[in-house]
Amino acid sequence: MAQTHGRCYSEVQSPRWRYSGAHRWRRCFSGAQASRRCYSGAQSSRRCHSGAPLLLLVALLTVCGAASGQLRYSILEEMRKGAFVGNVALDHKFNLGMDTKELSEGGARIVSRGRKQHFILNVNNGHLYINERIDRESVCGDVIQCLLNVEIISKNIMKVYAVEVEIQDINDNSPVFSQDQIVLQVIENAAVGTRFMLPEAHDADGEMYSLQNYQLSFNKHFTLDVIKRSDGSKYAELVLEKPLDREEQEVHSLILTATDGGDPVRSGSLRIQINVQDVNDNAPVFQQSVYKFGVPENTSMRTVVGTLTASDIDKGANSEISYSFNQMKESVVQKFRLDSRSGEISLIENLDFEESEFFESEVLGSDGSLSSRCKVLVSVINVNDNSPEILTSSVANQVAENSPSGTVIALLEVYDRDSGEYGQVTCSIPPHLPFQLKKSIGSYYTLVTDGVLDREEVPEYNITITATDGGIPPLSKVKTLNLQIADQNDNPPVFQEMTYSTYVMENLAQGSSVYSAKARDKDWGQNAKISYSITDGHIGDVPLSSYISINSDSGIIYALRPFDFEEFREFQVQLKARDGGSPSLESNATVTFFIQDQNDNTPEILYPSTPMDESSGVEMAPRSSEPGYLITKVVAVDADSGQNSWLSYQLLRSTDQGLFAVGLHTGEIRTARPIMEKDAIKQFLVVLVKDNGQTPLSSSVTVTIVLADSMPEMLHDISNPSAPADMESNLTLYLVSAVAVVSFLFLFLIILLLAIRLHRWRESQLCTSSSVDFNALPASQFVGIDGVRAFLQTYSHDICFTADSVQKQCNVQNSSNSNTLSGNQNYESQGPQLLIDDFINLSNEDQPFIQLLGAPS
Repeated sequence: MAQTHGRCYSEVQSPRWRYSGAHRWRRCFSGAQASRRCYSGAQSSRRCHSGAPLLLLVALLTVCGAASGQLRYSILEEMRKGAFVGNVALDHKFNLGMDTKELSEGGARIVSRGRKQHFILNVNNGHLYINERIDRESVCGDVIQCLLNVEIISKNIMKVYAVEVEIQDINDNSPVFSQDQIVLQVIENAAVGTRFMLPEAHDADGEMYSLQNYQLSFNKHFTLDVIKRSDGSKYAELVLEKPLDREEQEVHSLILTATDGGDPVRSGSLRIQINVQDVNDNAPVFQQSVYKFGVPENTSMRTVVGTLTASDIDKGANSEISYSFNQMKESVVQKFRLDSRSGEISLIENLDFEESEFFESEVLGSDGSLSSRCKVLVSVINVNDNSPEILTSSVANQVAENSPSGTVIALLEVYDRDSGEYGQVTCSIPPHLPFQLKKSIGSYYTLVTDGVLDREEVPEYNITITATDGGIPPLSKVKTLNLQIADQNDNPPVFQEMTYSTYVMENLAQGSSVYSAKARDKDWGQNAKISYSITDGHIGDVPLSSYISINSDSGIIYALRPFDFEEFREFQVQLKARDGGSPSLESNATVTFFIQDQNDNTPEILYPSTPMDESSGVEMAPRSSEPGYLITKVVAVDADSGQNSWLSYQLLRSTDQGLFAVGLHTGEIRTARPIMEKDAIKQFLVVLVKDNGQTPLSSSVTVTIVLADSMPEMLHDISNPSAPADMESNLTLYLVSAVAVVSFLFLFLIILLLAIRLHRWRESQLCTSSSVDFNALPASQFVGIDGVRAFLQTYSHDICFTADSVQKQCNVQNSSNSNTLSGNQNYESQGPQLLIDDFINLSNEDQPFIQLLGAPS
């Protein structure tokens, strides 16, 4: 065999085939199922690996007659995505006669069958690449040799190509313990050499990168023993090298570190906490060998006389100490109790100094196995143990506030069961009280008044009587007497102030509350019951009682009628408060009521005044007036005050819009623009006068202005109103023509109406033989245009036509109406037929027509 030349390839180079013999190429196989391949890894080393059995699919395809072959590549895990694995087309070409054209034209693809696809194939050049990073431990787990099978199928030419990719391990995993910390319980008297099994660490890497060794942090009591098993794995045991003492150190903290064989080395750690368990190896120790206590003879039962204290440096149950009397003397056991847990010595029976002055005993302290002793001495202290006693022989619970000084309230007896100095008792009451304690016969005392009593200042007294003996320290007894002071009517009702002022709105509803007067009486009961009244008075000539009234019990003042600010603006009321004592006492107060104005008066227009006929209330404006020319002024007043009387003027309506303007605060009517020929000769202005109340009130007035340069011209225009001619405007001509036609039709219908009514009236006169002399009436009242004109003048009809409006307006003025907006009635004319119907319905069928003509509007 010729010399074999083997070449190594890296992950970015195509694998090379080795030549052996005369033109024979072969892979580095050893046996039927073993292959050898040379590769260049991270350190350019050369290896040979044993191959795995052929895939069942490849064997099946071989049996079916399809050409098949298998390649093996070796790569490192965790290589980047897109890293080169090998040229499948080139390697199969040398081995099985496959070329790149077969891959591209045969529709070659990698078969995944639901498995994760770790590689991708470029069919154009046959290169196999990594599809994603491969973690050997995730893919193969603990398998020593990690092989991934790649099946490439050429669909068109019915060929299968099998490729095995071996995933080489790298040191990408650190040793890991199953837990972060363990706690070991070790008794403090454990023998030296005791071993403790420790958890093992696990490294997912294989071979040299797996777990290699364990290390332990320094501790003077423990060492680490690493043991190797037959399969090569290692585990560690903790060995006790030095005895433990819980009282010296209760907890030991160690760190166990596991390392692998990588370069650099990876490691994992485990915290070990060793708790040293206590054993009872220390006896209790009392703080004192002899305890001395002094107990007064008057100490109550269950009182703690003293406490014994012993300590044990052991822990838990080993440090629990129980106390007991070691010598069971009957005198001690009857008088004292020892708590076995706390060591408290308490009194269970009263002591008497005269009976016994001293007690002695021995106490044993034990932790269950070990014990110690101490001596206890208790001395009884003589004390003043009897308090004085206070007895009330007779006592008064109530005394009148006007009682004279020296009135006896109570008779007391004091005594003490002690004798000698301890039995001497003194009795006293607090100072600054209007009472005095006087010594009587023997051990008796009398309690009397000492000064003037005032129930309004102090309604009752709690008199504390203190009896004190002569002991050291002295004992005392306290007794409290409650004394009520009976009321007398010695205080009149008092208002907080002598004068009050308040504001009320005018026009209040009847029965409204306007004020509440309150007086106070320091007395009590019936003496403090107050009734209220109002002293008679007048507001002008009207009695005060007709305006207001007061509730005698509550002191609330009510309005009986509305107040009028314009009539009077303030008034005063004298209040009287009387108590219910006998005799009764009273006091007075003055309340001033200020009436607040309301906007209840409509502005009154003084000028222009209400016209009495058609000639009054007419103002003249020259046609040559410039803008701002003062024509007249509307003068108005308001009976209210303040802002309710502030007036403003506003132009509501005018014959020609924009011709005149009204001053907002002055009421002056001025021209707003030059007067033009087409403006109506007779101008009607409606001016609104409004006050400034929160709910404003208003009045209106109609001002008639005639556009004329002189008085004769004005009178001529008033008597002969005519519309301005504007021959240059076709629209005006049309409007004048329409007005003329409508006027003609209107007059014709009126004449027709009068003829019909006259005919009916004559027939009714002939039928009923009425006494009315129709011939006495002037014939001119019924015949022709003159008759119609007389009829219209009787009813004061002014028919106005305007050239710039398509509507006709008829103003009916009555001499009895005021020249304001509310006194004028405007009717929109709706055609001649409506007027005819109105005239027909004015009278009944049997009423003479002459009565219709003579009726006022």
